[in-house]
Amino acid sequence: MTGISCSQLLNDIRAKSKAINSAPLIQREFISINQDDGNISDPPSSKGDDVIRIMQWNMLAQGLCQTSDGFMLCPNKALDWTYRQFHILEELLSYTADIYFLEELDQFAYINEYLGNLGFTGVFFPKPDSPCLYEANNYGSDGCAIFWRKSHFKLLEQENCILLNDEGKKTNQVALLCKFQAPSGKHFLCAATHLKSKKGFEEYRFQQGKFLESVLRKKAGDLPLILCGDFNAEPTEQVVNVMKSSELGLTSAYTHLSETGSEPPYTTWKVRAGKRGREPEEVCHTIDYIFYTTNKFICLKLLKFPTAAEIGEGFLPSYSYPSDHLSLVADFKLL
Repeated sequence: MTGISCSQLLNDIRAKSKAINSAPLIQREFISINQDDGNISDPPSSKGDDVIRIMQWNMLAQGLCQTSDGFMLCPNKALDWTYRQFHILEELLSYTADIYFLEELDQFAYINEYLGNLGFTGVFFPKPDSPCLYEANNYGSDGCAIFWRKSHFKLLEQENCILLNDEGKKTNQVALLCKFQAPSGKHFLCAATHLKSKKGFEEYRFQQGKFLESVLRKKAGDLPLILCGDFNAEPTEQVVNVMKSSELGLTSAYTHLSETGSEPPYTTWKVRAGKRGREPEEVCHTIDYIFYTTNKFICLKLLKFPTAAEIGEGFLPSYSYPSDHLSLVADFKLL
């Protein structure tokens, strides 16, 4: 498939998806944030070298989705890799991103192959003790990955970071940092992370966030920074405030969708089977974020979230969407 265009590959993927009677993927639209953005349907490449489209997405590890995650309203077929893979690829390619920030990825080689056909390359950093490894028929460790368009960006430096707690002990969560040079010659830093999940670990995430913020201050300095991740933390948690109050001057991109500057109502919406005799639990909240340095970037547009009706009664994941997390996509102008 060398030399294939994104539209050709996307059409091929959609044809394969249709051949197995797959339901159409949920379709979403961009909304302009900056009035100087012009035609919001224009791809970033038409707006100059310093406009970058990024995608943030917890992809849902294949090694977990059919076992311990317990998505009771999602048919097993929709979670099978034979079915799921095409919607994953379609979601990745539909919005022509320049840089991808991916978490809970346990199919790095597979994604790398497809994106590689479009001129991308990537790096991957697994969790030290991935829960995927304890599942039968797993695909290896899950972790964080960053992919970028080789023709646009030059990787200057990479750092794999295991997050520490307040006592300086390693946790099982990680961050991946990449320093790039844009076509204009400007340098900027990208970071992807995935913090500890589950209720009751708010202090744990707070400590991880403090450590990560300190690392980013040292690595970024005066550089522009984009930090993406599944923080597993609602907007009221301390770890989110750590980022929003940082000396780095970070803003949460998706607050631009609200007139009051609040976060969106959800980035994940699912129902999980109850454990140890508990009732099934519906979870609808915001835990995924795109943070950026406000004085170094201008946010131009954002990909809107689907409505409850578009998501459907079975919530996420489903026949129409392959992950329990919705992707976040934003266009930034590098100043």
